[in-house]
Amino acid sequence: MYLEQRFQEEEQKKMMKNRADEDDYWNSSKFKAFTFDDEDDEFSRLKESKRAVNNIRRLVEEDDDEDDVEKVSWSGEPVGSISWSVRETAASNQKTDREPAFPKINTDTPTISKSNSGYSLSSLFKGKTKGGNFQNLTDSFNDSSLRLYAPELRKPKSEYKDYVSDWSPEETVQRMQQGKVVSLEKFRSLQDKLLLLDYAVSAHDGNVITAVLIFLKRTLSKGILFQELESRQTALRHFIQYLTETKDQRLLLELYRALGRTEDMALLQYKEHLSISDENKKRDFLKSCLSLPFSTEDSAHVQDHYTLLERQIIIEATDRQAEQGGKVEIFQKFPRKASILNMPMVTTLYYCCFYHYNEPEGTYSSPLNIRQTFKVSEKQYFVTALSARAKLKAWSDVDALFTSRNWLGFTRKKSPLSFHRVVDILQKNSAPTLVLQDYVALVDDADLKISLAQKHKCHDIVINTYRDLKDRQQLLAYRGKVERGSAEERKIDELLNNQQIRWKN
Repeated sequence: MYLEQRFQEEEQKKMMKNRADEDDYWNSSKFKAFTFDDEDDEFSRLKESKRAVNNIRRLVEEDDDEDDVEKVSWSGEPVGSISWSVRETAASNQKTDREPAFPKINTDTPTISKSNSGYSLSSLFKGKTKGGNFQNLTDSFNDSSLRLYAPELRKPKSEYKDYVSDWSPEETVQRMQQGKVVSLEKFRSLQDKLLLLDYAVSAHDGNVITAVLIFLKRTLSKGILFQELESRQTALRHFIQYLTETKDQRLLLELYRALGRTEDMALLQYKEHLSISDENKKRDFLKSCLSLPFSTEDSAHVQDHYTLLERQIIIEATDRQAEQGGKVEIFQKFPRKASILNMPMVTTLYYCCFYHYNEPEGTYSSPLNIRQTFKVSEKQYFVTALSARAKLKAWSDVDALFTSRNWLGFTRKKSPLSFHRVVDILQKNSAPTLVLQDYVALVDDADLKISLAQKHKCHDIVINTYRDLKDRQQLLAYRGKVERGSAEERKIDELLNNQQIRWKN
């Protein structure tokens, strides 16, 4: 009994000692027991801090009393330990250029004590320490450098392509079509540049094609660019249009020469005469253009241009002297309103028909000489001469234009122009009624003839036409439109009383 009682007392002492050791452990440990009611539990905050760093969306804003808590990372190792520092530094170095990495941490310190470690969660963002003590998370969140750095981490990965321009040629063209800013400088190989051009052409967007061509013009040699454009006709046309609008004549000439387009090259050189203001220099330049490799038709035009300017220079000098001398009547009655230099051929012909109509054919200013030299058609010459002589009221010259003789010697009026057009030209130049009625009478269509005669008050033509048509009712109606007691009224009365006319109505 005694031994049994002794054994029980020893067991009770051991149990009391173990309970005292456990109480002593929990009382001395820095780690507190878990409770649901402890809202300020330090490990819960560390857990929230882990989520904040992983998500980069929010930081814990509650103030921490960190002096009593050992700083532990989410891997279970104390923050600031050698292994933790090495692992975090290695992870930082493995970040790609597209994803912002945490600042590198210096691992040269051999050993850092847990309680005095200079690293905290805030140092992950700011890459610095604060006097050997940890900054709490609230201070880190409020720090201005943190606010500048953290938003960059919040951007989705897809948006970082905007900053590094990591787009394929096809994606770049699509973004250009959408009006987004892109950088073409990243395309350095010839293959990428040509792919960019091909995708731009396939998109059928002229603005994009032109933008790519400007980039290629700046980054490729002319030889390679011309060679590649030769097999891409759509891009070539855009490039030619671009050079034309920007007036880059030198590069355009080189392009035509490289492509063997000699006629286009000649025409481009010929157009340079437009920038020459001095007539004598322009004439000499046109003379030099005669040897360029034009087509047959274009060569004839350039020859005519040179010949016409040469003749205009001679006529202008002669007429200016005659006008200043005051001895030529036509220049006194009708002073020249403008110089003839650089005028079209038809204008030059009109000028010569106006001032030099009766000059012999051997002179430069003779209308007939100009007609022969420049192979003016009969109709063009007729209209020009008719307008010029009608302007001067030279009706005898007008009549002579229509007079022709047949092989029997009879004269008749003939015109390469319809007579109703002749009447319009004469009327615009204020021709008198006596002149107009001669040509109104030559109009073939009866209704048109009556209409023109009534418009220009050619009463005799209207009366004679109704007589020829044997239209008594129209003649009676027209009798009321002429003046009472006039010669026209008496003529109508005589026709109405003529018993020999067999009227239709």
